[in-house]
Amino acid sequence: MSGNPTIGIAASTEKIGKAGLAVRRGVIRSLNGIDEIESEIVSLVRTIVSDSLQAARSVPGESVGIIKDIVTGSIQAAEEFDAGLILSIKSVAKGIMMGASDVDRDLVSVAGLTLKGIVRGSAENGADIELVTRRAVQGVLEATRDVGGNVEEVARASVVGAVGAAASIGNTSVEAARDIMAVSLLR
Repeated sequence: MSGNPTIGIAASTEKIGKAGLAVRRGVIRSLNGIDEIESEIVSLVRTIVSDSLQAARSVPGESVGIIKDIVTGSIQAAEEFDAGLILSIKSVAKGIMMGASDVDRDLVSVAGLTLKGIVRGSAENGADIELVTRRAVQGVLEATRDVGGNVEEVARASVVGAVGAAASIGNTSVEAARDIMAVSLLR
């Protein structure tokens, strides 16, 4: 959010009363609050991923465990709120990618592992795989753009990770993951 309450919405010329104005201000404040929370999640996850990957640099295969652990912790934290996972997973995915970039890890591999963990974790926790995966892909691709990574390769790895994880869950999950990936890649 850039603080501009009319982004994506045609500005209304209709005058509103005190109640409408109060609701408008409250909604804008709340939306700005969500943006701040998302930024804090990105920063937290980025720091933890960066520090953990830096510490584990000499341990082969440790990256997989770290990413899995972060995804699992994020899903468990979000279980405490009805829509928490859908709201937070984009920031978690973005933080993972940015943290991996900070310590020069292969973003293509990290993207695949991240999506695989998110799809599996979502299924295990009964979350809406389609919505969670869509938000996670948005975070992965946004972070990749931000750090100057190869968006096309990262998107491809995200598809492979998500569809591979979905295949182990069931046909409906595979179809949902493919649909999400197709839409995400077209944007």
